[in-house]
Amino acid sequence: MAKKDTKEFIQEIQSGYDHKGKSIFLGAGIFEGKTNLEAKVSIPLATLNRHGLIAGATGTGKTKTLQLLSEGLAKEGIPVLLMDIKGDLSGIAKEGEKKEPIEKRSKDLGISWKGEGFPVEFLTLSQEPGAKLKATAAEFGPVLFSRILDLNDTQMGVIALIFKYCDDLGIPLLDLKDIKKALQYLTDEGKEEIAKKYGAISTSSASTILRKIIELEGQGGEVFFGEPSFDVSDLLEKKGDKGQISIIRLTDIQSKPRLFSTFMLSLLTEIYANFPEAGDLDKPKLAIFIDEAHLVFDEASKTLVDQIESMVRLIRSKGVGIFFCTQSPTDIPSPVLAQLGLKVQHALRAFTANDRKAIKQASENYPITDFYEVAEEITQMGIGEAFVTALNSKGIPTPLVRTLLAPPASRMDILTPTEIDKIVSSSDLVSKYSKEIDRESAYEILGKKIDNIAEGEEEAEIEETGESNKRKKRTKEKEDPGFLESLAKNPLARDVGRTVAREVTRGLLGMLGVTSTKKSRRK
Repeated sequence: MAKKDTKEFIQEIQSGYDHKGKSIFLGAGIFEGKTNLEAKVSIPLATLNRHGLIAGATGTGKTKTLQLLSEGLAKEGIPVLLMDIKGDLSGIAKEGEKKEPIEKRSKDLGISWKGEGFPVEFLTLSQEPGAKLKATAAEFGPVLFSRILDLNDTQMGVIALIFKYCDDLGIPLLDLKDIKKALQYLTDEGKEEIAKKYGAISTSSASTILRKIIELEGQGGEVFFGEPSFDVSDLLEKKGDKGQISIIRLTDIQSKPRLFSTFMLSLLTEIYANFPEAGDLDKPKLAIFIDEAHLVFDEASKTLVDQIESMVRLIRSKGVGIFFCTQSPTDIPSPVLAQLGLKVQHALRAFTANDRKAIKQASENYPITDFYEVAEEITQMGIGEAFVTALNSKGIPTPLVRTLLAPPASRMDILTPTEIDKIVSSSDLVSKYSKEIDRESAYEILGKKIDNIAEGEEEAEIEETGESNKRKKRTKEKEDPGFLESLAKNPLARDVGRTVAREVTRGLLGMLGVTSTKKSRRK
């Protein structure tokens, strides 16, 4: 590599990072161990719907970079959605405290630092404080629902049949117990009803689907499916001239990667379906940051990964930018990684042979540079330093630059439970989504049909048993004619007989009345 001097470095950074139009200031370039204030690194707002990656080892400053970008977007009136896995992003709601490290970093960058808090809404998939996020099974649709369960083509056909049957009859599919009840009905009591019109369902396919649903329930899926459904337009709110920062608290989801993948894909699908086409905007309509992004892909099937890849590629036309935050670029599937325009690479640690291999792969993900030995320097960067490359206003990748990042203006720590409760208690969204709705759906409607069928079979059995007893009685009378004669002559027997006959008649009339009512209801 030919030796380059500082002047050439500054010229390349200045020409590569054009500062036309609005942008978010990240920091200043570092070359040969020195910070160069003339080598400013700013990301144009117009390119932030091209998605991004924030990567680096634990403790290198990824969360603070995520915080810095979120603040920059919110200041420009752009709403932000943060998926908070570790629970350390809540501090963005309160202004930061000026401490010695912040003062030193601000002086090194030649900036004036001032603490600032941002408008925050807390959302939750579980029992964490915040507005409940839910979606109905019907909103997923048969294709997406099948992909979440990782079903084969035959099993996908069964799910499509269930959705079609319920849709034709106007039976709501709201949650997982609705799907299970529909599956039970269509493979047992209702199998003859559907066979001619829709086709039969094999027992083996039904059993496999049921096991997959139970697996999803085991990861907390029953909490997510239901009503009221979350309206994604609520993510686009502003508070004054600042964009609202919505934080989804996911601290109890780390052990449930299937639920996390399910939720993320459903959210992106819902946004894509409901947001209008936006084309090229001067700034994104919404930015989504997914912390600990490897959880999205850890247990995702190839089909699910393909679906996420397609969604990442398509959703930018809606003015939405998605940013994955994880330890290594290798955590993100290559087809998804190829879609990411902004890349912020914090330090990686080389403790093992696998670590060194990952570092080599990571360094090859970035533009070739004449100023750095990337594979070497990537292990030597300090906290709050990162290699950065983005897209300029013309959509051209910028030069790779080692950057000293600016400190966030908000608190670099979590909120106390009291502070969180105060935000939650004053939230309009929490009030809107706090009601539990359990209206009549497939579980109740098909459950009644199953009960009615069972009662009908029981009544038929009783009638058949009664006819059999009558035949036996007539046979007995013919064989022993003196029995009735002796009974008729006994007064006590006559009274008992009348009482029994009256009660039997009442019972029979009551049974017929119930049967008649049920038949009329079915009609």
